[in-house]
Amino acid sequence: MNPDIRKPIIGFTCGDLNGIGIELIIKSLSDSRILDFIIPVVFANNKAINFYRKGLPEYAINFAAATDLSKLNTKQVNLVNCWEEEVAITPGESSELGGKYALISLEAAVAALKNKQIDGIVTAPIHKKNIQSPNFNFSGHTPYLQAAFGNTENLMLLVADNLRMALVTEHVTIQEVGKHITKDKIKQKLSILNSSLKKDFGIDAPRIAVLALNPHAGDEGLIGKEEIEIIKPAIKESKQQMLVYGPYSADAFFARGAHEKFDGVLAMYHDQGLIPFKSLAFGEGVNFTAGLPIVRTSPDHGTAFDIAGKAKADAGSFTASIFECARIIHARQGYSDMRLNPLKKISARMFAGAVDERLYENEG
Repeated sequence: MNPDIRKPIIGFTCGDLNGIGIELIIKSLSDSRILDFIIPVVFANNKAINFYRKGLPEYAINFAAATDLSKLNTKQVNLVNCWEEEVAITPGESSELGGKYALISLEAAVAALKNKQIDGIVTAPIHKKNIQSPNFNFSGHTPYLQAAFGNTENLMLLVADNLRMALVTEHVTIQEVGKHITKDKIKQKLSILNSSLKKDFGIDAPRIAVLALNPHAGDEGLIGKEEIEIIKPAIKESKQQMLVYGPYSADAFFARGAHEKFDGVLAMYHDQGLIPFKSLAFGEGVNFTAGLPIVRTSPDHGTAFDIAGKAKADAGSFTASIFECARIIHARQGYSDMRLNPLKKISARMFAGAVDERLYENEG
């Protein structure tokens, strides 16, 4: 790794105490090579960590107590004790306690982000129902973070290798989707996606595909008129600022491999984008919240209560989230530096090359 590249400080939230979050943290951070690339700070509790560590004897990991975030240990995983009381952990069960302490962890990490004590966060999965409280009246991490950082408009962006899937609507029911598909919203999401592909992914002139809402892209109005009245006008107006194409019928688009010709894809609703994404990502997809002033990534799955506490969780997506968080932090700094000084060529590509060479080639 280039010594001129500063290791980013990345915070980790524990997620639902009864889910697989802490198991994923232990599995991912037990590989000491990760300390070559980041300084990890886990916001949780030592007793909760030890509870899950006992069931994972093959994963050796040491934690350094972090009482002052300005004095972190760069050679160990740092642990911020967010609570001291005893908490009953019941893996696989959805409970009020599981949600309560997930929120305590999240609030501590967000406070550290606001104070610029950490550079980004990787969030372990929460249960969207049991975390609800007066301090968390949101459908998930994304709207919570949007509110926490000034209601900046953002975009749910799923990333795996060269596949980048963005959503116009997120956690709304199918019957409500059509009400949220407007020309202005599509244009707004396209603008955020175009900007993120440039700033966060280093693509100078990104090509973006837009999926249709209806089967067969509406068949010229026979199966819905949203394509004619909303989506096509949004694409036409957006073409003045970016390279955007469509609308494409979703089934044919992926069946023919058309996604490989684009740098980003904008889907109209959750399952339209996530079903093909998760099928193609092979368990290593990353959920990135684009458009926020901070960097937040997470795995592309949930709490997995059915396997919690059984040492069966696959940490592939969580590990990928860590490196994507670090890569985006460097990419943003590189983007900012090059805009200030066009001759300064550092950061994202160098960091990505270092990660590929130092970690992924050694996995076998």
